[in-house]
Amino acid sequence: MTLTRRSLFIMLLILMVALTTACGGTQEPAPPEEPAPAETQPSAEEATETSETDGDYPELTNTEMILSTTTSTENSGLLDFILPDFESTYEIDVKVVAVGSGAALQMGADGEADVLLAHAKAREEELVADGHGLERFDVMYNDFIIVGPPDDPAGLMDAAAGDVLAGLTLISEKEGTFVSRGDDSGTHIMEVNLWKEIGLEEPDASWYISAGQGMGDVIQMANELEGYTLTDRATYLSMLGSIDLVIAVEGDPKLFNQYGVIAVNPDKGDHINYAAAARFVDWILSSETQELISQFGVEEFGAPLFFPNAQ
Repeated sequence: MTLTRRSLFIMLLILMVALTTACGGTQEPAPPEEPAPAETQPSAEEATETSETDGDYPELTNTEMILSTTTSTENSGLLDFILPDFESTYEIDVKVVAVGSGAALQMGADGEADVLLAHAKAREEELVADGHGLERFDVMYNDFIIVGPPDDPAGLMDAAAGDVLAGLTLISEKEGTFVSRGDDSGTHIMEVNLWKEIGLEEPDASWYISAGQGMGDVIQMANELEGYTLTDRATYLSMLGSIDLVIAVEGDPKLFNQYGVIAVNPDKGDHINYAAAARFVDWILSSETQELISQFGVEEFGAPLFFPNAQ
């Protein structure tokens, strides 16, 4: 009887083991996780493919970024208005180098800046086509105007108030003092192209003064000389309290002034802070920053000084 119970117990034990094996099967070990790839600076192709809106940025190891931009964004006060938001959001210190657009773009080509904000669209697109920048995006626009002394000695306000080519023709015919940026800036590039449209190369005459200065300095010089100059509207309006110049020509479609942003190609070297530049591009194109740009100037002048138009 004892033997029978023992035999039955062994048989039941064998049966339970068999059933457990049949139901559970043999579990395969999970494959080992591959080690995460080391952080590397993206190539131009990889950086271009990175989404500009998904927040999938390279690791930020350098919290200092160089922004090369035109003097109008600094002279107008726009950068002081919007940059604190970027710096506090990402904890990135921005070093602003404000020069003419031509010089700003050259800094990108030479690998001396991380991100560019300029207003010379054809030159910007050429920079990207040559591989110095990744992709160009529209950011905002305003317009150029011709300003001059209140007595308007060349008669622009009567004869050419909305026609910039007619205005420049009158200035050249009457030899009215004209102060040019003369610095290969976006404003200077626009001015030279307008002279060419009336059949003149850049004037070489006693009434034409090539200053080689930023927009604020040129406006001040034109004010002191009681002359005319071509300026972006934002810088002019920001200086109204310290000058006597008035608007002589405005509203011509030729005077449209578009600004764009470009991240410098990180293939230029490890010193290019693409991680910060990518964040800046996304930030300035974001709806929040576009709204911030639209608020600049409203309280003081009753209208924005720049009009956001990022796509």
